[in-house]
Amino acid sequence: MNTVVTIILAVLLFGLVIFLHELGHFLSAKAFGVKVNEFALGMGPKLFSFGKKETKYSLRLLPIGGFCAMEGEDEESEDERAFNRQKVWKRIIIVAAGAIMNILLGFLLMICLTVQEDAFKSTTVVATGDAVSVENGAFEPGDRITAINGYRIYNDYDLNFSLSRYADEPMEFTVVRSSGEKTTLTGVTLDYSKITGQDNGFAFTVQSVPKTFFTVVSQSAKSVLSITRLVWASLLDLISGKYGLEAVSGPVGTAQVIGEAASQGANFVESLNNILWIMALITVNLGVFNLLPVPALDGGRLLFLLVEAVRRKPIPQKYEGWVHAAGFVILIGFMLIVTFNDVWRLIRG
Repeated sequence: MNTVVTIILAVLLFGLVIFLHELGHFLSAKAFGVKVNEFALGMGPKLFSFGKKETKYSLRLLPIGGFCAMEGEDEESEDERAFNRQKVWKRIIIVAAGAIMNILLGFLLMICLTVQEDAFKSTTVVATGDAVSVENGAFEPGDRITAINGYRIYNDYDLNFSLSRYADEPMEFTVVRSSGEKTTLTGVTLDYSKITGQDNGFAFTVQSVPKTFFTVVSQSAKSVLSITRLVWASLLDLISGKYGLEAVSGPVGTAQVIGEAASQGANFVESLNNILWIMALITVNLGVFNLLPVPALDGGRLLFLLVEAVRRKPIPQKYEGWVHAAGFVILIGFMLIVTFNDVWRLIRG
């Protein structure tokens, strides 16, 4: 896929994800009767706008965000329909609605992908190959893998993530036997040369789950849950130093990944499915990241609202504004560093 098409595709996908995030805030605000002054897609200078009533709808130059500007959101307002005049539970729903919309989009995208499968992989072992070795104990047919190094396993996405996360170290598997007995297998290692280098090499063969309406919905929900947990686990790995800042990608790096995913499909359907998978990953990432209790993010605002709900008294808005302003500066600085790394990786090839 050529560079121009990749850029256009990335902008459109980012735009859709951000639009739905802000739409969540917008629809919930309107449902509670909150006055919305402007609904914008993009940041920076205004390209055009329309709307004759109380809400102005606008498209802005930089495709890196958007906003739903509500009356009384960042300032005191005496308007009865202002955000700051609403009950705290309503404000919590409005602030959380953007992330919820992103996660719902991820769920719908996963259904689009899952419904195409003939059957699904479980976490119940049928057999293991010679690539797997265990110091204490052994896998048995019918073992259901429930945790690896304490990380809960709900589906094959969790299994693959954990195997790659702990690839260079002995692992501890928690399994439930077909008899119902819970067992721990320690010192489990994988020889990746036997997994990837031979036609008959494999790690785990697992039972398949037949396709029904309920298994499609269940598998899709579990996949979204897996992505959500993956975001948190990856963040903890980043904080702990397991991975460096070079493992983080911003819009430029993500655009490159979208282009690569689109070009790797053998046909149009495979390319589209690859893009849908990346898009599901992006939208759930955005939803989860926005719920982090970080100033300037929705999660930071939720934290202030939860404190208000507990103490039954809001924190003075000017203090909250200072905290969010400082957080915004830090986030912009972080994004600049990540973008520089993305561009540097592209230059180095």
